[in-house]
Amino acid sequence: MSDVQAQIDELVKNNPVVLFMKGTASFPLCGFSGRATQILKASGVDLKTLTTVNVLENDAIRQGIKEYSQWPTIPQLYIRGEFIGGSDIMMEMYESGELQKLLQA
Repeated sequence: MSDVQAQIDELVKNNPVVLFMKGTASFPLCGFSGRATQILKASGVDLKTLTTVNVLENDAIRQGIKEYSQWPTIPQLYIRGEFIGGSDIMMEMYESGELQKLLQA
C-alpha cells in the first residue's frame, strides 16, 4: 500500500463520517460536493464536525481516492469505514431514509 493509500485508509477508518470533496463543507467548489454536504446536513450531520478532505488541495489524494474506492468520481462518502458512494447514491439513500438510518446506527 502506497503512502497516499495508507493516509486515505487511516482517514476512512479513524473517522465515523468522511467526505472526500472539492472544497470544504462551508465552501464547496462544485455542485456535486455542495449537494453532498446539503444531503448530510439534511440527514442530521453537524457539518462543523464532519471530516472532509478537499481533494483540490492534494492531487495525490485526488487520484488516490479514486483508486482506493475503485470509483471514478468525487465526492465520495464513507461511513464507519464503508464506501457509500457519490452524491447521486447519497440522494437515493436519503430519499429512501436509508442514509439517515446508517448515520444514526
